[in-house]
Amino acid sequence: MVAIDKQATRKETGFGFRKLRHRFAVATRDPVIAIGFLLAAIFAFLILAPVISILVNVAIVQIGDAARTRAPEGAWTFYYLTRAFASRMSSILLWQPLLNTASVALGAIVLSMSVGGVLAWLINRTEIAGRGWLATALIIPFMLPTWTLALAWTTIFKNRTVGGQPGWLENLGFATPDWLAYGRLPMIVILSLHYAPFVILILGSALQRLDAQLEDSARILGASRRRVAFQIVLPLMRPALLSCGLLILADCIGEFAVPYVLGLPVGFDTLSTSLYRAISTRQTGMAAVMAAVIMTIGVLTLYIDTRMMREARRFAIIGGKGAMDRRRALGRWQLPAAGFALVFFAIGVVIPLGTLFLSTIMRIPGRFTPENFTFDYWIGSNLDTVALRDGILLAPEFWSAGLNTLIIIGSASLASGVLGLLVGYVVIRSPFATLGAFLRQITFMPYLVPGIAFAAAFLTLFAVPRGPIPALYGTSIILILALIADQMPFASRSGIAAMAQLGKEPEEAARVAGAGWWRRMISIVLPIQKRALASAILLPFISGIKGVSLFIILAVPATDVLTTYSLRLVDYNYTQAANAVVLMIALLALAGTILINRLTGNGIAKGLES
Repeated sequence: MVAIDKQATRKETGFGFRKLRHRFAVATRDPVIAIGFLLAAIFAFLILAPVISILVNVAIVQIGDAARTRAPEGAWTFYYLTRAFASRMSSILLWQPLLNTASVALGAIVLSMSVGGVLAWLINRTEIAGRGWLATALIIPFMLPTWTLALAWTTIFKNRTVGGQPGWLENLGFATPDWLAYGRLPMIVILSLHYAPFVILILGSALQRLDAQLEDSARILGASRRRVAFQIVLPLMRPALLSCGLLILADCIGEFAVPYVLGLPVGFDTLSTSLYRAISTRQTGMAAVMAAVIMTIGVLTLYIDTRMMREARRFAIIGGKGAMDRRRALGRWQLPAAGFALVFFAIGVVIPLGTLFLSTIMRIPGRFTPENFTFDYWIGSNLDTVALRDGILLAPEFWSAGLNTLIIIGSASLASGVLGLLVGYVVIRSPFATLGAFLRQITFMPYLVPGIAFAAAFLTLFAVPRGPIPALYGTSIILILALIADQMPFASRSGIAAMAQLGKEPEEAARVAGAGWWRRMISIVLPIQKRALASAILLPFISGIKGVSLFIILAVPATDVLTTYSLRLVDYNYTQAANAVVLMIALLALAGTILINRLTGNGIAKGLES
């Protein structure tokens, strides 16, 4: 009996060895394994190394802090953690910014989910007037950069607290209080306007999958509409609602642009602006602590969301497809419902963009007289300003920033799209599941780290020479590398989804005909996946154009892009010119989103899978 067991064990071992040898033989004829290991090394350098460096810097004495920590540079220390969490300065450095961040995030969650939930129900479960148009129009605020809304707010409500040009209301004789002009309230309102379309997308997707027969059955049994809503619809929508809340929380934690415009001028600090202050004042150790706190909150939030959605997918709602698509007539509520949707569109799109445009053609803000209107801030010359002598369309700085935008963001987007497709190819085609799983996980990691913290990690790693790699801070290279890493979650998921739909048969046929791997990629894979590749390039480009967090930390005047150029104009109180640049960015973002929509053939209103 023992001999038989040993013989069986030897056979299993031999079979395993032959299987492994066969895999290596296949790998030598197909470079997918080599490409996979090369990609793994690239992403370990671009994604894993910066995150590890920021965590290590939390516990290491930084340059210039030897006297303060009473330890030599590079030694292990708890000084920064103690200073952040348990010192007399902790309230200013960490706890108050954390409390401010939490209050803004919770306020934005409650308001955006309340408004977005009602709009999602109106669009997906009722016969609201203009439903097809509203389904797309109500998503537009989510396409706009958040600071578009923030700058529009300051244009209207700004007072004389921080100096510079006052807002429209101030010039019209209405004194706006500080709580309305800056701080918590405007930040909550603006972030709610931005995230409400996100709620519409996710909750709308869940509502489309909810079988209306469940509600019909309850009504037949005598349940009131209130009881149906609270005992059937809301419990079934709970996973989508919780997912909305958690994802908004994770995004708000790292939001920088809105606190920078509306909070920083009056000392209303959030975690992101505290991190920015620490970096600006060269407090590297404290910046590492702030970045680590933001990263930890983001990772925990998204981990909870992932676990929750995994649990939610164990349950399914079974019903007829026809029953799922029934919509209810609104009757006498038709006009109020349509009015509510139009008011949201006006507040989220028409008023902000209209305000920004009008501000760019006014000499004095808020004065609506014919002689006050001018196009000088667009095409004028010899303006009565110190640093801005020409309108933005004639200013060399604008075109330089635009060229940098195209070169830096375009190069990063192109690289992200190609790398994302290669990641998808390796994940789907690799005979080693472990390699594919590693690439899948590491390319998703930047999604768990808010942009401001990821930028701080890149600055920590590449601000000084590392072996053969010179210091990259102040160059376009660090921006391109950071953007590639930051956009890999979207590019890699696009590549994986595209390659999962492409069978092996076309490549196998080409291989039998003698085509090498490069020929197969150029002649077969890329032509088939050209739409997916275009989307994987355009999506990072749009995200890069709207993004602020990476650039505000890593860019210098020589590498200004349109976002940082506009924020510098804001700092100089050149409001009209700054708003003109922001309008250009918003139009680019909208045009790019529409282009992606046309390429993929998917309507914006189809929503996101929760």
